[in-house]
Amino acid sequence: MAHINNGSYTAINWNNIEDELDKATWEKLTQQFWLDTRIPISNDLKHWRGNMSDQERETMNLVFGGLTTLDTLQSQDGMAQLKLDAINQKEEAVLNNIQFMESVHAKSYSSIFETLNEKAEIEKIFDWADTDEFLQFKAHRINDIYQTGTALQKKIASVFLETFLFYSGFYTPLYFLGHNKMLNVAEIIKLIIRDESVHGTYIGYKFQIGFNQLSEEEQTELQTWMYNLLYELYENEEKYTHELYDEIGWTEQVLTFLRYNANKALMNLGQEPMFPDGADDVNPVVMNGLSTSTANHDFFSGVGNGYLLGEVEALDDDDYKKWL
Repeated sequence: MAHINNGSYTAINWNNIEDELDKATWEKLTQQFWLDTRIPISNDLKHWRGNMSDQERETMNLVFGGLTTLDTLQSQDGMAQLKLDAINQKEEAVLNNIQFMESVHAKSYSSIFETLNEKAEIEKIFDWADTDEFLQFKAHRINDIYQTGTALQKKIASVFLETFLFYSGFYTPLYFLGHNKMLNVAEIIKLIIRDESVHGTYIGYKFQIGFNQLSEEEQTELQTWMYNLLYELYENEEKYTHELYDEIGWTEQVLTFLRYNANKALMNLGQEPMFPDGADDVNPVVMNGLSTSTANHDFFSGVGNGYLLGEVEALDDDDYKKWL
């Protein structure tokens, strides 16, 4: 996006707002700012070493390796490509914020690995993530769209990544949280989910603006492309989920959770759901973990997502609909 007009470089002016949701989202994201260094991950070492089975530790390590890969994709390529299509400077500023927080998310997983694992174990996790067939398929498929797709196709890919594909990994820490395990690790994941909720809804809103400007024929063509992409990604995600969860016995529960979140991604894009699964079909222990309320950390033991941040909740669907 160029900011040079008639030889003059244009300064961003937040007193001249083209879209009120840009300002509202900027304020929400800056209120939610956090860093992994403020969460006492080491407090989970006792659970990690004494209350977790080898299979549980292996599953968590692998899903976090996968999430690191996808957050790296989003921070290095996804937001950079979406910024090229920004329609005003404030939208670009919001995407800058999102890009930075995706880097924070990716770095957070390394902090978890460093706290819980030895160096050789960490290297094994990253070797697996860099070579796993199903993880690499979805990373490459999404990035191909970022590099070659239209502006609206890139937004679809971004929403599918953040509101759907991340959740095969989020299931594990949310499940453990529901069983009172790895509470500080889960706190980081809840902070990430809170961010992703805003990211997916904001980018979905921007998609809907562009989508509504298309002809009926163009809308139908794009919808066909969108649903075909989602089905392709779900087919791969089924294989990825079997690979991660068959041994621990959670596969079917995770697939239900994925279908529920695929529908949420479509809702963010203003589209009809593809799967019959709803919130009532998801493991209630995991659904409870999706709440982004503040954890009960005190000042000395650590900080929860309410410390120095105020009472912050993600913008809900109605906040976005009123601007469409």
